Amino acid sequence: MHLKVGCQQPYNVQRKRIMFLSPPHSPILRRIPDITKNTMSNSEQLLSINDHDFTMRPGFGGPAVPVGVDVQVESLDTISEVDMDFTMTLYIRHYWKDERLSFHSTTNKSMTFDGRLVKKIWVPDMFFVHSKKSFTHDTTTDNVMLRVYPDGKVLYSQRVTVTSMCSMDLSRFPLDTQTCSLEIESYAYTDDDLMLYWKKGNNSLSTDENISLSQFLIQEFQTTSKLAFYSSTGWYNRLYITFTLRRHIFFFLLQTYFPATLMVMLSWVSFWIDRRAVPARVPLGITTVLTMSTIITGVNASMPRVSYIKAVDIYLWVSFVFVFLSVIEYAAVNYLSTVQERKEKKLRERLPCTCGMTHPGVMGSYSEEDVNNTGNYGCMLEENGAMKQQRMMVHLDIEENNQITGHVGSSAYSSMWVDTHAIDKYSRVIFPGSYTLFNIIYWSCYL
Repeated sequence: MHLKVGCQQPYNVQRKRIMFLSPPHSPILRRIPDITKNTMSNSEQLLSINDHDFTMRPGFGGPAVPVGVDVQVESLDTISEVDMDFTMTLYIRHYWKDERLSFHSTTNKSMTFDGRLVKKIWVPDMFFVHSKKSFTHDTTTDNVMLRVYPDGKVLYSQRVTVTSMCSMDLSRFPLDTQTCSLEIESYAYTDDDLMLYWKKGNNSLSTDENISLSQFLIQEFQTTSKLAFYSSTGWYNRLYITFTLRRHIFFFLLQTYFPATLMVMLSWVSFWIDRRAVPARVPLGITTVLTMSTIITGVNASMPRVSYIKAVDIYLWVSFVFVFLSVIEYAAVNYLSTVQERKEKKLRERLPCTCGMTHPGVMGSYSEEDVNNTGNYGCMLEENGAMKQQRMMVHLDIEENNQITGHVGSSAYSSMWVDTHAIDKYSRVIFPGSYTLFNIIYWSCYL
């Protein structure tokens, strides 16, 4: 039996024959392109993104590229005296021309893109000078818009919220007016590479008509531009958004000034209370002092710890001094009254018993209260076999007392009696008059 032995053909030759024998429309011959490897979109192809190096500014090596800016202020969110800053939400728009982005268009219409294309081209590197924090809004997507015109002009817009420093002078608080500014500048490019300017001059800043603040009245917005110098890098163009705020006074009148004034007036009530009513006058004075201390503490708790005196401090501390002096006034009255009683006691010891006698210097009509206050003279008389105590008040004239009794100390006693009763009387006029004069001077200086 003869066996036919042949050579086995290689595998790749057989595979080629199989492919050759396959029908022309077979899926085996169809090559599906891999679209995941095509990273360029139609817009990028139209703008020739990959044909240029966008890490360099337009016209690199030539004159500075002009970049116009305009701003629309959406809101002023907060003004903080404690942190010395403000928070603002705004739309900031940049305008420049980049011929590398020019494209052919028969309709001469612009193309608008979102934030995804911004990362692939050159954009100005703006930042906010003296800002504490800032961010671009990203709800529901990044609030960024890029618009490119056929001739290469570019509009780049962002919606940004920024918290920036504001150096406030609180020496006239709360009757003050504050001026704050938001400063915009290029971080890397000096004025030799980038010329930053306001696009429409003074009309480059627009504000929402509904902008309002609870504590401030917005008086004006204005735009300016200056050159800023850094010793290590050079000169930079800087744009300023300046706004002036005047504080509303009505809130502080209700919460600070009126309560302080009422406490001072309440302390004057003690001048009309009997000087012997210690339980009435002492708690009234202490209550007004503690209330003023509470008002001062509450105001300072919401203020920065500045090293100078504020207008509200002057008013509150002067009011506190008036309240404190009313307490000191009663202490003086009480002390002099005690001295008076001691003088009267010594005088009673020196005078003989005058029961049943009529003295030329004795005034015939006295109230029972005066008798109890001035002095009691007791003589033990025997009537119908019983001892009775009679009480009468002796008020001696200064000269007659000196002539009849010959005592020297009665003159000092009488003088002390007049001074003690005059303190409350004079305080009823001096305290209100002085405080009214202070208020006239204070409000005329700060309003």
